[in-house]
Amino acid sequence: MTLPSGHPKARLMKSFASLGPYLRENQCDNERFFFDCLAVCVSVKPVPEKREFWGWWLQLEAQEQTLVYSYHTGLYDKTGRWQEENIKDTEVLTKVQETQQQFHTRLAKLLHSLEPALTLTERP
Repeated sequence: MTLPSGHPKARLMKSFASLGPYLRENQCDNERFFFDCLAVCVSVKPVPEKREFWGWWLQLEAQEQTLVYSYHTGLYDKTGRWQEENIKDTEVLTKVQETQQQFHTRLAKLLHSLEPALTLTERP
């Protein structure tokens, strides 16, 4: 499949996967991409499959030469679902924001390196 920008979806998926463990391929579809980051573990006491994490997720939608994005922060719960929540602990919030900013910088650099280059635009 080729996106409106002319980029083959498979090539974009491969490029996105190179950014690290952020891409959730099973949650991507034709022109939408889903990334997330489990930045801070709430508690290491539960078994790994039942742990909760503070973090962020990103939804990208391809529109011509632009990828429209929206970031969300919150809790990845023990059922494996994201819940949008305010993070009250400032240390945790800082860590989540740092990982998001680092990822965004790498994503923008990757998109700029494509031929033709793609740009990021925040969803209003």
